[in-house]
Amino acid sequence: MILLNDIELLRGGRHLLNGANLRVHPGQKMGLVGANGSGKSSLFLLLQHALHADRGDMSYPQDWRIAIVEQETPNFNQSVLEHTIDGNAEYRQLEDTRESAELEGGEALAHWHHDFEAIDGYSTPSRAARLLAGLGFDEPAQARPVASFSGGWRMRVNLARALLQPSELLLLDEPTNHLDLDAIVWLERWLNRYQGTMLVISHDREFLDNVVSGIAHIERHEINTYQGDYSSFERQRGEQLMQQQSIYEKQQVQRAHLQKFIDRFQYQATKARQAQSRIKALEKLQAVAPVYASNGYSFEFFEPAALSSPLISFDRVKAGYGDTLILDQIALNLQPGSRIGLLGRNGAGKSTLIKLLAGILEPVAGNIEQGRNLCVGYFDQQQLEALDLKATPLLHIQRLAPKHTEQELRDFLGRFGFAGERAKALVGPLSGGEKTRLALALLVWQKPNLLLLDEPTNHLDVDMREALVIALQEFSGAVVVVSHDRHLLRTVVDELYLVQNRKVAPFSGDLDDYQRLQLEGFAEDQSSVLSQEAEPTQTGGGRVDRQARKRLEAEFRQRTRAQRKQIQELEQAIATHQEELNQLAARLTEPALYENPREGEVSALTKSHGEAKTNLDELETQWLELSDDLDKQNLEFELELS
Repeated sequence: MILLNDIELLRGGRHLLNGANLRVHPGQKMGLVGANGSGKSSLFLLLQHALHADRGDMSYPQDWRIAIVEQETPNFNQSVLEHTIDGNAEYRQLEDTRESAELEGGEALAHWHHDFEAIDGYSTPSRAARLLAGLGFDEPAQARPVASFSGGWRMRVNLARALLQPSELLLLDEPTNHLDLDAIVWLERWLNRYQGTMLVISHDREFLDNVVSGIAHIERHEINTYQGDYSSFERQRGEQLMQQQSIYEKQQVQRAHLQKFIDRFQYQATKARQAQSRIKALEKLQAVAPVYASNGYSFEFFEPAALSSPLISFDRVKAGYGDTLILDQIALNLQPGSRIGLLGRNGAGKSTLIKLLAGILEPVAGNIEQGRNLCVGYFDQQQLEALDLKATPLLHIQRLAPKHTEQELRDFLGRFGFAGERAKALVGPLSGGEKTRLALALLVWQKPNLLLLDEPTNHLDVDMREALVIALQEFSGAVVVVSHDRHLLRTVVDELYLVQNRKVAPFSGDLDDYQRLQLEGFAEDQSSVLSQEAEPTQTGGGRVDRQARKRLEAEFRQRTRAQRKQIQELEQAIATHQEELNQLAARLTEPALYENPREGEVSALTKSHGEAKTNLDELETQWLELSDDLDKQNLEFELELS
């Protein structure tokens, strides 16, 4: 187990941890939470022995292998797949010794096969490919060099490397920051199957609810642990705070009573002894910090100066880049008060739609009508890159509001965490969360009536996310948001739209339905949750009755029957070949094979193993291609009905 006892950790002369204790049992999955700067990432460094405690003891089994997500990715020309496989050092080491083991033969080769089988070496490349596919890299992307991807996508490669690496302890620091919702759903499923011990830092409460069974909360330099998921932690924490507030109020009354006696009788000879007794009692009275209802962030969007109805409308709009068409025949009508969340796989066109709405991208065809009073507030991660790194938060807001007093602007910035001297700190050294808060403050100041938010919660802590949710709930304009933060989507948006296959269509299910579709690979039952607009339609573009729909579904099943049968046959063949491969691998690891080898037997078995592996890979590739094609046909069929 992981055991921290009376840990003191100083950074820059400031206490991060002081008298901290933590116990994590083998196989436990625990979320690590706390305010920004409280010491979460430093605790990870301590577990990696990259930092050393100033006092106290930290221990876990010496033979534990630790997997971490590297924060930097070199500008490699190596392919994404090969760079991911490199994360499994044991696999690469055995690969490097294969030739010498084959030359030596006998017991050395038997040991090599045994060791290779023990680390699942034969399946490592295919497991790496599946990991990358789950994180959004299709087969062509896996073959591209790492250097051709942006920083966010390289972080996905680093995550895949960490997950592929054999480990007893997995440390994940904000693993969802660079993932879209589809990839997060896949990651949750993978982590639930992970057999080792896991510590994860995350501000995504729903992600934590789905993957952890305990919470370690860093507060006031200590670590307090709670059983259950994040929602359970919030309930327990709330009850503690209410009790703490009650104790604090009682202590204040007791303190006032003692202090009143001391002030009155401290210098009277007849009462001096009693006064000294009260002073000692006051000193021994344990201090309990008061509870404040505010989390430090409290803001609201200004009332828009004017509203138009509609704010913006699309009629048969097409959009793309160069010769590549991304969106086709889009119809959209945004009214004041609209609350729309965009769903869809990465690259489907969600950000393209946002840019169309923002006027950053011109349509290829179709018509976009903007309301007379339209005022767009647009946020994406590039807004952070556009900040003046040599300016201060105060200067940024002064450039937007030169006629306002400094105190007015300071008061406004304070709601976003830039109180006091923080308002005059240079932007360059600020953290990602601080820069995001500043970008949001600048957006709020401009009084938009249409908010376009593309992953606004990246880098934001839980408190700021909650403040943003509350502000959006009260906003009187329209909101269109792309976010992997399901708590924000559940509490802010009223309508979900699916961006898929160049189309943008209403999605009548909820987020749970969408997640289920992702896990089932857009299976046949998706028809129950795709847009209710698709429920019974008639052939000329309007509604048809249920009988007609059933007939069309029966015809579709008939058209795809042969393909479904082929998929089933491939699944049976894969199972047979996997069993054959397992038998050959077991035969190659038997020492007796190498003690009195018959001529050519080892070579023949090795050749058979290689051929079986190649055949299995080919069958799996065929199965994936056919399954993907069937999934696409299913989705296209449902969209046609809509």
